[in-house]
Amino acid sequence: MQYLYSFAWQKDEFEISRLEMRTFFNFDVEDNVLISEQKIEPSRSPFMRERLDIWAQGTTFEQLVDFAKQIQLGDKSFKIHALNNSKDAILPKLTRTVRNDMMKKIGYAINAEPDLDNPDVLIGLVLYKDVYYLGELVHGEAVWLHHMQKPEMYSTALSTRDARAIVNIAAPFPQGLKVIDPCCGIGTVLVEAMSMGIPIEGRDINKRVVWGSRINLRHFGFEPRVEVGPIEEASEGYDVAIIDMPYNLFTHITEDLQQSIITNARRIAKRVIIVTIEAMDDKITRANLTITDQAILKKGTFERQVLICE
Repeated sequence: MQYLYSFAWQKDEFEISRLEMRTFFNFDVEDNVLISEQKIEPSRSPFMRERLDIWAQGTTFEQLVDFAKQIQLGDKSFKIHALNNSKDAILPKLTRTVRNDMMKKIGYAINAEPDLDNPDVLIGLVLYKDVYYLGELVHGEAVWLHHMQKPEMYSTALSTRDARAIVNIAAPFPQGLKVIDPCCGIGTVLVEAMSMGIPIEGRDINKRVVWGSRINLRHFGFEPRVEVGPIEEASEGYDVAIIDMPYNLFTHITEDLQQSIITNARRIAKRVIIVTIEAMDDKITRANLTITDQAILKKGTFERQVLICE
């Protein structure tokens, strides 16, 4: 089985979206369509629009019509959706007339009942790089949008969208992984991880923000596993640690403390994702870690580095 994914991103998100793409698929693409044998739930990513589970492909549209005659849906109803439109943004863009004609021909060929309002199966149809594809279409849901308004907020916290991408970069295939955010702040990363079913633990040296993170997690229906204490007191045995390096006008973190955070992240976890506003290369090297991939996370003129370290 192959899968066709479509993506959307803002200009400032290009690098981070490609870093997430590489962690899921081991390669990235310049445009907004990727085809892979790797199956990813599109709602996990803030950049994935949809996934087409490819049933058939052909160099001519007639080949898809012939295949559609063989589709067996039983008692299930269906609806056809053509992706070469302005909203889905897959090139070439086809006119409404052309899309409707294509959907009508495929629909007539399928031996099942159509339902335009509540279909059991949504079937996607797309022309991409001179190849026609047909398959079951799965739309992504912007789950992270529901987490934007938290009871407790923190001015320098990652956005929910960025936090979700960073969790995916840290744990693209999370089954069996043990994950920790030892500088968790008000829990933005924890919320996104738990909303994807990824077990994660948090801790922070600041009692006030730990209290806030627990409130936020319970607000979204998650049981908080957050402790008060520095990373130096964290036990070993994690597969991955996510470190959003503390900073702001009221957090006067020394270079020694930065080094201790990175060194202890290396001690407790096999893999470390570091988010930082300043260069950490020397400190990462001293912690016996190597940067294996990276991206710039932008918000206007403000930039963070996202570093994968092993």
